[in-house]
Amino acid sequence: MEPFSPPEPELPAKKSSSAPQEKYCILVGVTGSVAALKLPLLVAELLKIPGLEVKVVTTERAKHFYKVQEIPVTLYSDEDEWRLWNGRSDPVLHIELRRWADLMLVAPLDANTLAKLANGICDNLLTCVIRAWDLSKPLLFCPAMNTAMWEHPLTAQQVEQLKGFGYTEIPCMVKKLVCGDEGQ
Repeated sequence: MEPFSPPEPELPAKKSSSAPQEKYCILVGVTGSVAALKLPLLVAELLKIPGLEVKVVTTERAKHFYKVQEIPVTLYSDEDEWRLWNGRSDPVLHIELRRWADLMLVAPLDANTLAKLANGICDNLLTCVIRAWDLSKPLLFCPAMNTAMWEHPLTAQQVEQLKGFGYTEIPCMVKKLVCGDEGQ
């Protein structure tokens, strides 16, 4: 992992057609759902958008579902949080990431991390970034879990809790799941 370097200050983009395009920074959070298999595809599609800069924050469990070398952007995990900070004046990675990003997308959001977020638990880099998130900036989340987990009453409560924080849900879709079930 490369060390985090805060973005250089930029002047606002001018409104003329010849002006360079304004940079927009998106932070993708990925959790331990089998849907994390699609992280390389998601990042590749985001990188097709002109002017978009992408960084990824992963949970340790999410790493099980994709190959780190397939992610062509900076990818941060728990070890980076602790490696970066050695003393009082050092940057705190979860704070630097929340400052850097214009928008956060958590895709997929597994049942475990959903429960942590709804209850204020921040025990890894991703949950710390979200707990420190600037609520004036958009945060989108994509729940992804087995249908039996999705249909549990706690899930609906936890999703509503996140919406109550001002986060935006990208709803589940119905399809054939990895386990062979058909459902959300």
